[in-house]
Amino acid sequence: MQRTWQEHHKVLVILAHPDDPEFFCGGTIAKWILEGHSVAYCLLTCGDKGWNDPTVNPKELCDIRLKEQKSAAAELGVDHIRFLNYPDGYLIPDINLRKDITRIIREEKPDIIVTSDPKLLYVGDNRINHPDHRAAGQVVLDAVFPAAGNPMYFPELISDEGLKPHSPKEVWVSLALEPNLTFDVSDYWKIKMKALLEHKSQIGDPISFQERMRRRHTKNSTLEDPHYEEKFRRIVFD
Repeated sequence: MQRTWQEHHKVLVILAHPDDPEFFCGGTIAKWILEGHSVAYCLLTCGDKGWNDPTVNPKELCDIRLKEQKSAAAELGVDHIRFLNYPDGYLIPDINLRKDITRIIREEKPDIIVTSDPKLLYVGDNRINHPDHRAAGQVVLDAVFPAAGNPMYFPELISDEGLKPHSPKEVWVSLALEPNLTFDVSDYWKIKMKALLEHKSQIGDPISFQERMRRRHTKNSTLEDPHYEEKFRRIVFD
């Protein structure tokens, strides 16, 4: 695929959990970085409930997942990650979280924001989408418009913190229910997989995990000659 943008862009990926960027759009992130764009992450939780063993200490799990996320991001070429450390599983797209994300947008001043789809309730026929994914997408979109670019919203961010309004040029909604853009990320799949394998606490047996991921090839390709895609709803502001 041809380059998406001719000039250098700054991309900010705002998602709910460690491992979301790599699972949702790791191939696209790898593509962008290799093309010379800069990519940063803002993750709203540290994933402290991403385990089914009640004997695991949530604080220890949080520390593990933060380390895993840094290692995974490094495989893609991302070295700037911010964690807001909201409790995993309890995200609500309320005014406090909206303000926090508005602050991040005004601080980072991204050209492009990537988030998740608040409308995606079901994943295939056998899974329910995590409520944090939906909440993250909703609150990010609410922060992008109208809050981040309008001085009338959270004026204390200007008066107290010197953060002037900023609006991105585009928003990319990953795992979109109604995508309008599809990337062939076959050339970047190995990089994506190297990053995902760093999330050791989440993937289980790495051999079985890689086999499951290999089967995610497009319907018009095969295991012998697989092709992989990542889909988005791309919103370009005039």
